[in-house]
Amino acid sequence: MKQLRVILADDEPITLLDIKEILIEEGYKVIGECEDGVSAVNLAKILKPDLVILDIKMPVMNGIDAAKILSQERIAPVLLLTAYSSNEFIEQAGAAGVLAYLIKPVTKNCLIAACKIALKRAQEFNVLRDENLSLQDALETRKLIERAKGILEKEYLLSEENAFKKIRQISMKQNKSMKDVAKAIILSLS
Repeated sequence: MKQLRVILADDEPITLLDIKEILIEEGYKVIGECEDGVSAVNLAKILKPDLVILDIKMPVMNGIDAAKILSQERIAPVLLLTAYSSNEFIEQAGAAGVLAYLIKPVTKNCLIAACKIALKRAQEFNVLRDENLSLQDALETRKLIERAKGILEKEYLLSEENAFKKIRQISMKQNKSMKDVAKAIILSLS
């Protein structure tokens, strides 16, 4: 099993040490530690961790703002570990893309469970994101092919079926995707 790599960011050194010890005992590898959000984001960009655990209230940049960057740029999944339980913080964390939210003090079991859930959710989101990109590409391809077929039908008086066959033949002959062939037809004949 792959050892999971974690970055910790908390401006309380004792909390940082406690969390690090729990993670190491459970087989996680703490690859970076810092005391502010900017450092956490920079470390994550360089070290590419499996998970980033952030406190909310930190100097320079708070944990929610750091989580937003880490999530939007798809750098790493985020677990917030904080003393604040207000609905406002929880809603901000959710909007920032945080995958788990724990209130201090935490137990070993709660922390490890939250880490596992956050990592699992991150995997699921990645699968969904990839499927979404694939579907978007398929839709774009279909639209381009339809447009190219229409051009061939009009320009060469072909049936829809023959226009499609023509695109497919060119694709196979030139060893190019039908999407690329459709784009070329659109550019050359529009």
